[in-house]
Amino acid sequence: MSRQYLIRRLLIMIPSLLGISLILFSVLALAPGDPFGELASNPAIPPEVAAALRAKFGLDDPVWTRYLHWINAMFHGDWGFSFNSRMDVDTLIMQRLPTTLIVIGAAQFLAIVVALPVGVLAATKPYSVFDQVANTLAFMGFSLPTFFTGLLLILLFSVKLEWLPIVYRADLNATGAQWYWEQFKQMIMPVTVLGLFQGASLVRYVRSAVLDVIKLDYVTTARSKGIGERAVIMKHVVRTALIPVVTLVALQLPIVFGGAIVTEQIFRVPGIGSLLIASMLSNDTPVVMAVTFVISILVVLFNFIADILYGWLDPRIAYR
Repeated sequence: MSRQYLIRRLLIMIPSLLGISLILFSVLALAPGDPFGELASNPAIPPEVAAALRAKFGLDDPVWTRYLHWINAMFHGDWGFSFNSRMDVDTLIMQRLPTTLIVIGAAQFLAIVVALPVGVLAATKPYSVFDQVANTLAFMGFSLPTFFTGLLLILLFSVKLEWLPIVYRADLNATGAQWYWEQFKQMIMPVTVLGLFQGASLVRYVRSAVLDVIKLDYVTTARSKGIGERAVIMKHVVRTALIPVVTLVALQLPIVFGGAIVTEQIFRVPGIGSLLIASMLSNDTPVVMAVTFVISILVVLFNFIADILYGWLDPRIAYR
């Protein structure tokens, strides 16, 4: 992979993110709701105080003026000020972002670990009992919404069996090995709900990709040379079949973040998803804008990583 390609690809990300930020800012600016609406209706607060606050934050300026001011402040490291939390937005996000990335990363890892072997084995034994069971469970997995499976797990493992905590706590009262154990226990249900939901759809896609590759001529040639079936599948089939799977994983990231927002609400995970919902309910526009923009950055970044993985999975792909 050439350095010129990497530089060109990184430069393409800049106008993409600018376009995304412009659309997000315009939608939020034109949406109904006023962060200082309570101040205006509160008789204890003088009207000139509310007017001064609106002028300070530029809420009465045209949308394009507010956007230019916001993007200029972003370039200088100023992400705005939260009206609800009374603190800088970047500080607020950095307090929540690691938790969300840990949960999403663990869920994606679980989805891939489950989907790859199940999908490959189902494709190598099409229409067998294992294939039919795997397809049935996969259909059930991505048909059930995460809020439903999350509530089922809470009722079973938290309410009935009392094995796992209902609420995810960021301030665990433990140290050493006990802290890691408590952290693992409270991550089991949110990671399982999100990971199996994504893994269910990946199973079907992996199975389809492997079935397409396994019929190609070069696979038949490899078998005719006396190469073992296991080596043919692992070295010649799976690697090629993973290319469209990588594409799907990258394109599903917005769905993953959407599912993470719902999952964080169910299990009270203190991540950026729950922060986004709380900020939307309180009309905290600076936080909503910053959180959605951070999610957009992560999606664009992971798509860039997917492009790099293409070259590693398929040497035929040349980057120039």
